[in-house]
Amino acid sequence: MSEKRLNKRERHKASLSPFEYYPQIEALDFNAISEGDSFYLQDFGIFNNPLADEEYTLRLRITAGRISTAQLIAIAEIVKSHALEIILTARSGIQLHGLSSENVLSVYKQINALGISTWQTFGDNVRNIVTDVYDGQGRFSVIETYPLIMQMEKYFLKTPHLVGMLPRRLSTGISGTSANVSSFFANDLYFALAKKEDRFGFNVYMGGKNTEVARSADIFLPPEAVVSFFSAFVETFNKHGSRFTRSRTRLFYLLGDIGLDTFKEHIAQVYQTSWESEGTLVLQKREFSQYERLNNGSYAFCYETDFGRITPEELLNIAAFVDACGGEVRLSTDHNLYLIGLPEPTVPFGSLKESETVVACAGSHYCPYSFWNIKDEAALLPLKAIKKHRIQVGISGCAKGCSRHQHCDIGLIGLRTGNFGEADKGVRIYIGAEHTHGTGVGRELFEMVPLEHLSAVLELIIREYEMSGYENFELFSMHRLNRYTIEFLSLWFLAQLDTGSTLSLSDVTLPQCSVEEEVFNGEKELFEECFMHEPFLSLIEDDFKDAIRYMSKKVWVVSTTESAIAPQIKRLLTATKYWER
Repeated sequence: MSEKRLNKRERHKASLSPFEYYPQIEALDFNAISEGDSFYLQDFGIFNNPLADEEYTLRLRITAGRISTAQLIAIAEIVKSHALEIILTARSGIQLHGLSSENVLSVYKQINALGISTWQTFGDNVRNIVTDVYDGQGRFSVIETYPLIMQMEKYFLKTPHLVGMLPRRLSTGISGTSANVSSFFANDLYFALAKKEDRFGFNVYMGGKNTEVARSADIFLPPEAVVSFFSAFVETFNKHGSRFTRSRTRLFYLLGDIGLDTFKEHIAQVYQTSWESEGTLVLQKREFSQYERLNNGSYAFCYETDFGRITPEELLNIAAFVDACGGEVRLSTDHNLYLIGLPEPTVPFGSLKESETVVACAGSHYCPYSFWNIKDEAALLPLKAIKKHRIQVGISGCAKGCSRHQHCDIGLIGLRTGNFGEADKGVRIYIGAEHTHGTGVGRELFEMVPLEHLSAVLELIIREYEMSGYENFELFSMHRLNRYTIEFLSLWFLAQLDTGSTLSLSDVTLPQCSVEEEVFNGEKELFEECFMHEPFLSLIEDDFKDAIRYMSKKVWVVSTTESAIAPQIKRLLTATKYWER
């Protein structure tokens, strides 16, 4: 049976397009906005808290993450004058929190007057296009993507039939370097550096999201074809994307419904130019230091923020220093600021946190979806060990996954649980993502771990990595963790926690099996060999599930109940229904 009823957002669009609505903003009473107003305002970067209508946030589009020191200074002064808060986002953008109905329109105008657009930063739009923070400047930069991003943005940013009119948001990444700071396979559309014969260009990947990797479209494009292909792609999604059940309107579901080949045929009708089959992906994993040497001999410095939070005073200090050096400032997807073009590898200030490889979502202080105040709780992680080994960690406040936790070495979702006593903060843990080349997302290791036990669990996982001897955590995942079923790994770590064993996966040998039953029997034999006489062994029959449940209850006794628990579940459901994000 086919879908017939447009979802609520689409019914608003059908009645009045966001572009047609836009002139009303000037005369809008922000003390009494309607549900429809809230939907439309998001297309211009303004959104209010559905649980506190008088509170507003403004989202800023920082094109390719590049921002001038003059703009930084102006933003800092605006923030100071209105007592706002600054949050850096995972799409190399900025959010200003703490706005009210009295000042939101004024600040909106001031920001857009700086040459920084807030259009299409939320809602059903083409979101900020992300690229490598060292684009055009890094030693591994092959194609500078900034000029392409500027042309792509010019095409869609204030185009009437596109503003707020897509079936769902589109996230786009483009990489012109052979060694990426971060993976872009979580995007709906990803142009990845590739080589065909003796020519550099881009392979095209489609259908990624926070819980899925984008798939190869078997397309190679020279740089000069990217913008026209991108526009054909956007027009195709706008025409053929579903506008019915809201939860199935992302590109990922469209590709599942009609197939990648059919979608490519639709693109071809708009693009009207032949394309080549994919080239060889030019991408290597590389870890970048806090001071990075650039291709012209100058240096870049990674300024680690407080998990995305930064003060206006910091911005002013950074802007003054960079101006004196003749450098520039860039924002990255890791919530940090990068100071580019420094003459020497030294700065007069330190970073706030050991947070360079940790991406933490906005959290309950800023987002109604979140169960935790994520940016505060991130300080509970074993940050020294994470930083020492440069382990990529994503911690989200809900299953929407704004930190792209399943595309990281270790992924976390902060939730609530009553499984181990009174309802309190708990954490879902993912491991095993092979994210550099978009091979696969992380698997769910534990559905729920009480917050007070989180650090011990992560320390155990990191100890296992250290004992493996692998150069980085992703290689450890590829060659060690992902050889085992996730159920085996869950019980393995629980048994380690319970017994205090120092035994490592490096010390055991898993029989090479391909049949599911043989794999299970081989893993079961490992438990019998390594943990003989332990009571949980009697619970292993046809699978590990009963043993995992038993050991979880045994190991994760909650000794205390925190006073500051996360928002009530009904609060989250109310917000979700209201926003239909």
